[in-house]
Amino acid sequence: MRKYILIFIFSLSTAALFAQSKTLEDLLRNLGHAKEDTNKVSLLLDIERAYFSIDIDSALYYNQECEKLILKTDARQYKHRCFHDFVKIYHAKRDYKNALDYCLRSIKVAEQNKDKFQEATSYRAIFNIYHNLGMNDSAVKYAVHSIYLTTEIGDTSNIATNYGNLCWLYMDLKEYDKALGYGLKGVEAGERYVDTVGLLISINNLALCYFRMNENEKAIVLFKKQIEIAKRVNRVRSIRNALINLGEAYYHTGNAAELEKSTALLNEYNSKDAGLSEQYKCLQCINNAYNFIFQKKFKEAEEQLLAGMKIAETDSLTDQLLTIYIALSKVKFAQHEFAKGNYYEEKWEALDQINKDRELSEYGAELETKYETGKKSAKIMLQQAQLREKSTLNSLLIVAGVCLLIISMLTYRTYLQKNKIQRQRISELETEKKLTATEAVLKGEEQERTRLAKDLHDGLGGMLSGIKYSFQTMKGNLVMTPENHQAFERSMDMLDSSIKEMRRVAHNMMPEALVKFGLDTALKDFCNDINQSGALHVSYQSIGIDKIVLEQTTAITIYRIVQELINNTMKHAAAKTAIVQVSKTNEEIAITVEDDGRGFDPLILKGGKGIGWSNILGRVEYLKGKLDIKSEPGKGTSVHIEIKS
Repeated sequence: MRKYILIFIFSLSTAALFAQSKTLEDLLRNLGHAKEDTNKVSLLLDIERAYFSIDIDSALYYNQECEKLILKTDARQYKHRCFHDFVKIYHAKRDYKNALDYCLRSIKVAEQNKDKFQEATSYRAIFNIYHNLGMNDSAVKYAVHSIYLTTEIGDTSNIATNYGNLCWLYMDLKEYDKALGYGLKGVEAGERYVDTVGLLISINNLALCYFRMNENEKAIVLFKKQIEIAKRVNRVRSIRNALINLGEAYYHTGNAAELEKSTALLNEYNSKDAGLSEQYKCLQCINNAYNFIFQKKFKEAEEQLLAGMKIAETDSLTDQLLTIYIALSKVKFAQHEFAKGNYYEEKWEALDQINKDRELSEYGAELETKYETGKKSAKIMLQQAQLREKSTLNSLLIVAGVCLLIISMLTYRTYLQKNKIQRQRISELETEKKLTATEAVLKGEEQERTRLAKDLHDGLGGMLSGIKYSFQTMKGNLVMTPENHQAFERSMDMLDSSIKEMRRVAHNMMPEALVKFGLDTALKDFCNDINQSGALHVSYQSIGIDKIVLEQTTAITIYRIVQELINNTMKHAAAKTAIVQVSKTNEEIAITVEDDGRGFDPLILKGGKGIGWSNILGRVEYLKGKLDIKSEPGKGTSVHIEIKS
């Protein structure tokens, strides 16, 4: 489902400084007759900041002009501000290499100025850059260091922001315990120091952390709190992000009424923003589609998703496009347009594969980036060491200590790697043993079913048929009263019913159609038998199954899986209709069984001890397949299984 809106905060100590009474036009007019001095440097910085939110390229141009003038006039007091604004601009342009270069330069300037506030500001920025470069070890190190500096100088206006950023970082690393800890600290600091910006950051990221952990109710409470606070201080962007996240949470919890309210409010806020970004427009389409899906307005949901897809494709919004493909697939399946549903599923799979391929292609570039940034970081650290350590002996001891540490780390890493390989091998052997045992049980079970079916049909069936023939022969030679004649006829009817029931049981134990005509015909006959019984209306569809030849054990196993799923539907779901779809695509066989029954919480299956469900899991595991079950109380059940053919 995976598509959350993260509030990315690039905390700047100077973020609130640009509150000028002059307009951008006034600043540009003053620039025309400004002298080449520090006043012009300050003016260029003000123009750059005015352009930042409306034209990032113009902001870059005026900051470059500012840097030239700083070097020309030796205006050192403006160096850190200029370099740090470059960090902000390049980060907004996703040019992380240049952002990192200027961030390292700003740290050097701050250390030369011996200005702890400037140093803390730069370290708050650098951890975000390392995180976006995929260098999480460095990101964590500098994030913790920035908190240390912020606390040391008593900069209470940024402590909450720091904790909120760390919450976000550890959430991306899937270390949720640490993420929750820092998120709660950020909320506490924001409330204590009355830091609304830091409080909103921490609340948002803490709520997203709960959402990723499937603790949706906690996330919903926090998103509502975020909206309430953001309304008081008129931070529309924060309100919009919270509403998008809230809609996602309501969708996953099945709260249709609240989803409708939050979607309406989101549409209201977005309608007032003439400069709404394409990404937010796309996310609005997704929220509207979710709302229509719950209202079973599938046509309207499809229109919203197609509109969002057009935006996502134009602006290369990959995450949103993946979400849209999945949602469109669900809409089409709900409309029983299975070909279209499969089409969008295949689109999702293709785009997901492209993402994975791109990640692999970028891996080499990432290694190069790590190497270059590592060299720059090492250079800064060396300069710091030279300032702190004047003795050659101490420098040699440091180098020796680092070498010893590296050797120890490499040795320990090798030890851990060996242990990991051994554990993996043990796990593989245990899995192989389990599958072998499962195969033996399934084969033995089917052999016993076949034997019993033959014994019933050929042995007991023949005996019962013989008895019936004997009774019919005796009937012509007996003189019976009307009462005895009626009793005799009832006995013959009961004998006929017994013969039919015996044949039905023998057929269920080993269907002749499966052995003679294959899986597709056997499943079709099974569904027809269910329909004729009147217990459930089953629609059967197959794609490409009639054109392949399956090993008998595999065919029997798939047949038993479908049989057990339909039996469960009749026993427990109180459903009126069901759909069975079996298709062959590429190298996989896909099995889907859906019903419109009462539904249930899939979590109860984890601790369940039902024999039927255990049989299904055992057979799927034997076929080395993947099983996905989706169900909600009152909304039916869908079971999807994929098996390598």
